[in-house]
Amino acid sequence: MPEAQPRRTVVEIQWRTIFKVLAAIALVWLWLQLYQLVLVLVVAMLLAVTLNPVVAWFERRGWPRWAASSFVSFTLLALIVGFLWMTWSSLNEQAQYVTQHVGEIEHDVLSKLPPWVGDLAGGTSPGDIASRVAPYALTVARSAASALVVSVLGFIVMVYLLIEARGTHDWLIAFVPTRQRAKAERTLDECETVIFGYVAGNIATSIFATIFVLIWLSILKVPAALFLALLAGLFDFVPVLGFVVSSVPAILLAMTVSSGTALAVVAIYVAYHAIENYLIAPYVYGDRLKLSNVAVILAFAVGAEIAGVIGALIALPVAAIYPSIERIWLRDELPAETVEEHKGIEHRTAG
Repeated sequence: MPEAQPRRTVVEIQWRTIFKVLAAIALVWLWLQLYQLVLVLVVAMLLAVTLNPVVAWFERRGWPRWAASSFVSFTLLALIVGFLWMTWSSLNEQAQYVTQHVGEIEHDVLSKLPPWVGDLAGGTSPGDIASRVAPYALTVARSAASALVVSVLGFIVMVYLLIEARGTHDWLIAFVPTRQRAKAERTLDECETVIFGYVAGNIATSIFATIFVLIWLSILKVPAALFLALLAGLFDFVPVLGFVVSSVPAILLAMTVSSGTALAVVAIYVAYHAIENYLIAPYVYGDRLKLSNVAVILAFAVGAEIAGVIGALIALPVAAIYPSIERIWLRDELPAETVEEHKGIEHRTAG
């Protein structure tokens, strides 16, 4: 009986596949090297898209593009600088109060808690909680500082993007094959609507949150009320999670006043969170931001892991444009029932 020949398996890899793998590796390497620059450009584009309808309004009334863009940009800058100028003294004093009295705040809070809560936290000796929180606070502070630098640079780039919006739009569209340009135009239009809805809605809800928290914390005489209110407004830029996280320092400082004040602060934050989610947000966002709470949390987590605070913020509008991309570009690639079911889910979520 002839001896069986060993079977050989030949794996053929096309050059196109090898090229795609190498290109993916190169893109990952470029991202690691240039991600700060990419973040600046993304922030600039988000700001420019948000302010473009305002600039267009001035254009329709006879303003030159450069004048309208400059006026809108520097009016926004003046509002931010003016707010900081009027509140900086109070904010600085309150921030110093919080940092200088961390030990006292911890002692007051722990003295009002049942013993088992302190044991669950890992100890009740002075400095225990602060020592555990400090590394996380330092990480957040560094990420926030980086986000501030990116935002400043993004603002500068945004001014030029606003002035040269039409030229930039035409330059980008020129990369698209002629037969696909109608789709590209629709995508840009819908993405602009979604991004404008996200940023404008977030600004509105954050202002409401700041005012609401400031009024009630001032009435309850919670220390550092302005600082806590501004913190609530900034954190509210992250839907679902942000406002909840901002309640923690407010509750801790309220406990230094009394347990009843702390319970009142809890009730206030819970009440506003419900009001924002079910009354304010549907009104200011409309049906432009069709993201479920799960999608918001996932987008936030992925963005924060990739690029810190600024990544968490820009991940949400990027995720929100996916339904438009799916409807315009992937309709022929996905099963018809998938597109229809997703559309139905979007309508139910918006409703």
